[in-house]
Amino acid sequence: MATIREIAEKAGVSVGTVSFILNGKGDKMRISVATQERVLEAARELGYLPSISARRLRNSDEKKIPVITILWTLDARASLISRFLQGIQEKSLFKDGMFELLIQPYENGKIHEVESLHTGTRFNGAIIANASKEDLEYLERTNLNVPIVLYQRYSEKYCTVNVDSRLTGIEVAEYFASKGHKSVGIVVPEISSQAVDLRQEGFLEAVKNSGMINSQILRGDFSEEGGYSVIQSLVKRSKDLPTALFFLSDPMAVGAILACHEHGIRIPEDLEIIGHDNDEQTAYTYPPLTTVHLPVEEMAVACVNQLMELINHKVETTGSLEFKTELVKRKSSKS
Repeated sequence: MATIREIAEKAGVSVGTVSFILNGKGDKMRISVATQERVLEAARELGYLPSISARRLRNSDEKKIPVITILWTLDARASLISRFLQGIQEKSLFKDGMFELLIQPYENGKIHEVESLHTGTRFNGAIIANASKEDLEYLERTNLNVPIVLYQRYSEKYCTVNVDSRLTGIEVAEYFASKGHKSVGIVVPEISSQAVDLRQEGFLEAVKNSGMINSQILRGDFSEEGGYSVIQSLVKRSKDLPTALFFLSDPMAVGAILACHEHGIRIPEDLEIIGHDNDEQTAYTYPPLTTVHLPVEEMAVACVNQLMELINHKVETTGSLEFKTELVKRKSSKS
């Protein structure tokens, strides 16, 4: 493993300069951007890996392995992290002890406050999930000190793991059209999400192309309460409800089912409902929820594999992996 002195020799700077840069203090010490980039590039070429895990171990002779972190948002989407972790635990290099795992929550729009993305002192690489538009803009214009993989986001700068969210929206709309629906709607959670925007875009485009004459865009909180409130509002303001709704989150669809029962709306006879994600509870609603299966576990493993290759310098360029969603048909939609 490379030392700071070797990095300094390769970059043509002092050991102190390298130390400042690798600890995220380059800007504070007024070191030029060009010098910082030269030092970071030298570190990458030499395979430098900060001994983060070793600092936490009493036995300094124990094998040094990389520490990776999952940066996950502090909102309702936290419910999906259990499936993400299950995939990592059961199917990735984690079970072979090839890395240590750190979970760090963050607030949407404040990814810039995660200091170790700049210093590299807490982890050797990061999987960033659910980044907002503001977070993505920040990441695109910033040179970070650790390798990054983005989950469910697109980027030209970083490695990414996605599903084709736009195609998902198209396929759900086409499914509704195949059932003869004319009046449909999409229920969108009020969050900043590239994936949600793409699902909505694909759905509305396919609704238009399929000849369905009426579509509604409904919005609510990313929660059961949010879906419940959407149905309550629909009932209050209109006697002519849509005959099919696509909820872009399962929790919202679960709340909507309860509201439908309270108002005597029969599912699926009066209203077909489709959710998104295939959360565990969706098989146990009444009726069981038809939903789009998001392959979270497989995507988690792909994120880890990409990040480990970056950390171990097995890849030099960014790459994008794309998975496919699948409609899981249950009794909230007509057979």
